[in-house]
Amino acid sequence: MASTTPQIQTPPAGRSRPRSTGRAGDRIFLGLSRGSGILLLVIMASIAVFLGYRAAVAISEDEGNFLTTFDWNPAGDPPVFGIAVLLFGTVVSSVIAMVIAVPVAVGIALFISHYAPRKLAGVIAYVIDLLAAVPSIVYGIWGALVLVPYLEGLNLWLDQFFGWTYVFEKTEIGVARSLFTVGILLAVMILPIVTSVSREVFLQVPRMNEEAALALGATRWEVIRLSVLPFGRSGVISASMLGLGRALGETMAVATVLSPSFLVSLHVLNPGGGTFAQNIAAKFGEADAFGRDALIASGLVLFVLTLLVNGAARLIIARRKEYSGANA
Repeated sequence: MASTTPQIQTPPAGRSRPRSTGRAGDRIFLGLSRGSGILLLVIMASIAVFLGYRAAVAISEDEGNFLTTFDWNPAGDPPVFGIAVLLFGTVVSSVIAMVIAVPVAVGIALFISHYAPRKLAGVIAYVIDLLAAVPSIVYGIWGALVLVPYLEGLNLWLDQFFGWTYVFEKTEIGVARSLFTVGILLAVMILPIVTSVSREVFLQVPRMNEEAALALGATRWEVIRLSVLPFGRSGVISASMLGLGRALGETMAVATVLSPSFLVSLHVLNPGGGTFAQNIAAKFGEADAFGRDALIASGLVLFVLTLLVNGAARLIIARRKEYSGANA
């Protein structure tokens, strides 16, 4: 009876196995990927070195305290300038923008991904994506011509009913060219970014998780609270950090709306204030060589602030890996 054991074919002596045709492509792709990563690090390091060198030149000639001085006069004799007002305005306007934009963006993303009919969700998502592509100067013109005049009534209402909080107390007469107005404008600008990223994250929730919760008798809101939001938490944090990065560095829209002044006031409804990007855009054209170095020094602070924000976001995500969806 013939044996049915399969015979293993071995190549003849002196003849090697054919090499995989994909190995060369893998090596090329690995080299390109590694080179791109190294190039990115080199570019970031070059920017940091350039900013650090020019900032050191300016700060060494500054007669004031660069971190606490409320004035900006690098052309004076002696030069005196500091970032206290700029740091305060940048942080306050960005915080206002985040407080307004993130809850609204998450709500819109949940509506698109889990509540709206498919056709309506597609239309809303398309409009949101279009808003993300609107240039900053268009937002600035809209803010100056529409937002500023119509916010005067809101400012008076906040002053009347929430003036006791001190923050919403309006102590100066003037149009609504304040940090509060800038925060609202920035919230409108970052809303599409946070919404788009959050929507894509919520759409990646495993269907089995939602169906299991529904099978146990959970309502639609309980499904979202127990399955969707924990899964998408890290994605929402990442989306918020992307929006915060734009809010921190926004230039033309802020410069169009804000009435700049080098005064620090916790009354966010009062006209005045300043941000890093707005100050650089407003003063760069008229500055001399030393003045540009001073502006570059303020840009270095903004650069470091952005890196710290992104680093904090990465730490938050790393500590909550159980919510990132990586183990789903």
